[in-house]
Amino acid sequence: MQIISISNQKGGIGKTTTTQAMASGLMQKGFKVLLIDLDPQYSLSLVSGAKLGELSIYDVLKGKENINNAIQKTALNIDIIPATLFLAAADLEFSQTGRESLLKSAISEIKEKYDYILIDTPPALGVLTVNAFTASDKILIPMEADMLSTQGLGQLINTVNLVIKHCNPKLKIDGILLTKHKQRTRLAQDFSDTIDESAKQLNSKVYKTRIRESVSIREAQANKEDILKSQPNANAQIDYINFVEEFLGAK
Repeated sequence: MQIISISNQKGGIGKTTTTQAMASGLMQKGFKVLLIDLDPQYSLSLVSGAKLGELSIYDVLKGKENINNAIQKTALNIDIIPATLFLAAADLEFSQTGRESLLKSAISEIKEKYDYILIDTPPALGVLTVNAFTASDKILIPMEADMLSTQGLGQLINTVNLVIKHCNPKLKIDGILLTKHKQRTRLAQDFSDTIDESAKQLNSKVYKTRIRESVSIREAQANKEDILKSQPNANAQIDYINFVEEFLGAK
């Protein structure tokens, strides 16, 4: 069983889409997958068809509910623990000793039920993201090949190193996934080279698969459809299927 955080403090880079697509691809391979939405904006919960207003990961972290009771089975046959807007106050609310291990403790009760637990983290490096990293085996970093994403990578790495030092010495960065990729532009290629060098310094890698931007993804999410099955011949869907194969070591 693997617990994987999909993380980047920069918003709008396809983090939630990557989490959703990865879950779909792994489920198609026969794996049992649980999604945990830690983002107060609850985008993953929305596009996955979760029922909002019911038990959420907030209730679990607050100690109000057992984690088993917060798991929903959506119409897309996805197991998910949804988020809520109440998570926005987490940095103020969760101030007790050991607050960085709340999620890890909760997950320990359900680890044997799943092959993969995928955590969609918020676009911030606060207590929720630290909880995700403390609970995880690996981090997957979706990012665009541009200047802002490249600059933000350093801040993310600093947080990862602190978590490794103080909370989770086994944590590793599995790889960087380039999203919304425009391969033919010279600028994208220049930043891709820079990101390759950064990955090497982190003893990690940039996945060979690049995710091209595609309107089909947004259409599938708006309709709450399985994003890999709705338009399987669209560019981004093909790319995500190839990425899951690469992640599993088949390519």
